[in-house]
Amino acid sequence: MIEWFDDLKVGMRFKSESKTVSKEEILRFASEFDPQPFHLDDEAAKHTVLGGLAASGWHTAAIAMRLALSTKPFGPHPLFGAGVDGLRWMVPVRPGDTLHLEGEVTELIPSKSKPIGVARVKWTTFNQNGEAVYTFNPIGIVPRRPA
Repeated sequence: MIEWFDDLKVGMRFKSESKTVSKEEILRFASEFDPQPFHLDDEAAKHTVLGGLAASGWHTAAIAMRLALSTKPFGPHPLFGAGVDGLRWMVPVRPGDTLHLEGEVTELIPSKSKPIGVARVKWTTFNQNGEAVYTFNPIGIVPRRPA
């Protein structure tokens, strides 16, 4: 059971539940946060490099964040971060795609002056075909076990 930074080990893996993305969700998110034609209009999207309606990358990122929360990689602690490296969108997310998230602890750095540590987890979001659609590597801040 993970409760503190000290319980994490390099190589630990996490896997989330699945989430199916609906066309309505794609349109709702895009209309508010990324109102570009390839996120809002089937016909306009066909004539872009995406070749059809696709979720905003930021929508995909928000879904990945929600899936990361569900895995509880830092136990009961929130997912505080100091930034993100390696953020990439590889494959468009389409209406009806079912996504899940997998993560692996790649680095653990205990603070020398504060009761925290930095945990690096490489997260990858996959669709129902096993294709990686999105990856990111946050700089997680996790409390250490009290002395």
